[in-house]
Amino acid sequence: MSQTTTSARPSIIVDGVSKKFSIRHTHSLKEAFVSWVKRKKVGSTTFDALHDISFTVGEGESVAIMGLNGSGKSTLLKLISGVLEPDDGRVLTRGRVAGLIEVGAGFHPDLSGRENVYLNAAILGMGKSEIDARFDQIVEFSEIGEFIDQEVKHYSSGMFLRLAFSVAIHVELDVLLVDEILSVGDAPFRKKCSDKIHELALAGKTMLIVSHNTNMVTELCERGIVIRKGHKIFDGPVQEAVEVLTAK
Repeated sequence: MSQTTTSARPSIIVDGVSKKFSIRHTHSLKEAFVSWVKRKKVGSTTFDALHDISFTVGEGESVAIMGLNGSGKSTLLKLISGVLEPDDGRVLTRGRVAGLIEVGAGFHPDLSGRENVYLNAAILGMGKSEIDARFDQIVEFSEIGEFIDQEVKHYSSGMFLRLAFSVAIHVELDVLLVDEILSVGDAPFRKKCSDKIHELALAGKTMLIVSHNTNMVTELCERGIVIRKGHKIFDGPVQEAVEVLTAK
């Protein structure tokens, strides 16, 4: 297994991180209710989502996290963003971290687009003065200006995602975590999102990117980390990481 280190000061340290989830084995709501009435414990097993993962990402580095579906990539990003906590090990980050992981998770359907911009931006760590200064840019990027004062429950899924992405991408950030978000919207908007990610990379922002689009990650990243069934199996040049990922 190749190992890449960096001489830059670290922006992300993942040290011996493991994460487990319990899987319950009831097959229906009725079975769960009967078990509750009879005070029987519902059967469950433990699933190791990640096992003893360690790596460091240097300031200004762009790293691709690669693996098949179910390998633990998204769980890893949620641990780094602080959405989840590890069962073992530790995660350290430097500076403001913005996660494009579950875009729009902080949006409220009964609030207008305008109100949700302020709400979601605040969740991502922006102060009101920052949001005021960037509001017009956020709306312009999202391309939904005439609908900004409508309740978001009336938005199409594409409109919702465009606004959510636009809020997240305009955060003043030090570390950006990206999880398959470049699949949102139509082709022109995806191109616009991709260009924005490239712009942040050129600006020297630290980025950790999960994507099945190997062309995109090889353009953005020099380093790739491959995870298989919760274990890190490779850490090195991104082209070699692609080869490891696609090897039979």
